[in-house]
Amino acid sequence: MSTLPACPKCASEYTYEDGVLFICPECAHEWSADTTATESDSKVIRDSAGNELQDGDTVTVIKDLKVKGSSSVVKIGTKVKNIRLVDADHDIDCKIDGFGQMSLKSEFVRKV
Repeated sequence: MSTLPACPKCASEYTYEDGVLFICPECAHEWSADTTATESDSKVIRDSAGNELQDGDTVTVIKDLKVKGSSSVVKIGTKVKNIRLVDADHDIDCKIDGFGQMSLKSEFVRKV
């Protein structure tokens, strides 16, 4: 029986070895054998300019964003205060005046 480690991203046990890398066939995550779990857990979220974002930061929207399920738009230049970073497809949870609770992608904001 193989003693390959489980995938650190999705915890799949069906990993395989390809040279010096381990590969997960379920989520396509690749990592080396000497990578520690603490390095992969500490994901750094950056804005469109490459600045590192933290919980509680204030950001500005850099592009008009359509609101799903509505005909309204979050306009360019809208300030969003007190953001919260999450580990999901949309990595910022926030509250925007006039819209309420929303999730944004970090690639569409710039740190103030």
